[in-house]
Amino acid sequence: MSENFSRLHSRYNPQAEAERYIDALNLSGSIEYFILIEPGMGYLIPALQSRCKGSAIIALHADSRFREQSCSMEQAVEGAGIPTWYPDSGVSVQDFLEKEIPDVGAASVRMIEWRPSLAVYGETYLKLIHEAAEFIKRADASYRTTAAFGTRWIKNFFRNLRLIRSALLFKPMDCPLVITGSGPGLEDAAAHISALQDCGFILAASSSLAALAARNIEPDMAISTDGGAWALLHLHSCFRQPVIAHNKDKISGRLPGGLPSLAISLSAALPSQCADIPFLALNDGSLWQSLILNALGIPSLALPQRGTVSASALDLALALSRGSIYLAGMDLSVRDIRSHARPYGFDHLLYGTASRLQPLYSQCFTRSNALRQGGSYAIYAAWFKKQLAAWPGRIFALNGNHAVFDKFITHNVQPGHSRKKWEDHFSAVTISTDAEGRCQQGAQTLIAALDEPQYSSILRKELSPLLFPAVAEAEVSVSEIKQAISNIVCGRTNRG
Repeated sequence: MSENFSRLHSRYNPQAEAERYIDALNLSGSIEYFILIEPGMGYLIPALQSRCKGSAIIALHADSRFREQSCSMEQAVEGAGIPTWYPDSGVSVQDFLEKEIPDVGAASVRMIEWRPSLAVYGETYLKLIHEAAEFIKRADASYRTTAAFGTRWIKNFFRNLRLIRSALLFKPMDCPLVITGSGPGLEDAAAHISALQDCGFILAASSSLAALAARNIEPDMAISTDGGAWALLHLHSCFRQPVIAHNKDKISGRLPGGLPSLAISLSAALPSQCADIPFLALNDGSLWQSLILNALGIPSLALPQRGTVSASALDLALALSRGSIYLAGMDLSVRDIRSHARPYGFDHLLYGTASRLQPLYSQCFTRSNALRQGGSYAIYAAWFKKQLAAWPGRIFALNGNHAVFDKFITHNVQPGHSRKKWEDHFSAVTISTDAEGRCQQGAQTLIAALDEPQYSSILRKELSPLLFPAVAEAEVSVSEIKQAISNIVCGRTNRG
């Protein structure tokens, strides 16, 4: 460690060296979070704190031995004890940053490298930079989505409080689980998924329902997290499909195949027919959602916001089953001009506008090109790549790699095998039948909590960007937030 120290900091006045470095960066006072990449003995910390007093600081270390220096650092350096990641922390860099940094845009996060560390730690140091940059890009994509749809999410949340009649509780299963996305690869994997219906659990992203129904594949559960009105087009297929193969009873508002139900983000856009389906309610772990759900006695599963239903589906799958997880239709890429498996919920929008001057293939080309240039596929593809690497014996991608799936089916699927039932793993809790009362109680709970000192600052930070995305948080008062919530529940509009 002493050799590394001599290479990381000035031998004469390391604190002055760190202060000159911070001064040279000309940092903006609007930055909320700084991520320090291998800051060594931490001399950057007091220098940064003195110049950006309202900013939070997070450190990523390439060497776990700096943990052993924590006591001496607390004596030598002001502000030790900041959130710090070490290689032996037991969590990934991405999970650590997600825990420490809430939904903020890229402009609110700044990465600061301590360049002498590159010569000492080389590839390990560069990997930390890559991890931090990847997190910032993904957080920014999520933030932009929040800014665009925040108010709609809150409107959906209170609308869904009116819809929900029963909520599901579950206990983890041990069976294999297939997650179906709507990428073109779903068509290639369809036969393999069909073979698994008798011995595994199928969790379908709502966008894949039409493609599954066209191939007589009955999902055991669908998941929807999208707050946009277009998401309704995917869920409508749940109520249009005839009863098939395994289900001889009427659908009665349930998904094709009947059991168990629909996993939904409470901020998702849902058709009114979903009121007849038990919900496995998903909340984003925010304080405002947790307070309302606890007050109403609605059980829910907390999952982080991921920005894409496919990523949320993987989080849910890890909670539902301890068995192997297979990913199908999660291409996160475009095949030539094909962006989704066929049929797809939005197909009719293209078919309906096709003409001699705007042929269908030209529209598909334009759409696929826009998806490529958008960059979101690459961001989430990198996230899934890390999940596959983190769970090498449990999570498998089926896109072009069906050998491991075929091996499982060969050993576990027997001719004439009866379809497994999942009733023992799910139970429904009846929610109060007073739909409007639930909505009003939820709003009043939130409004009252805004006056509580232990909640007020957190709720203001969570709700301001959702309700007033064009207004700086400091300019939004608690009374404005209260009024905005009342307006939403009463069907009125807000300022900003």
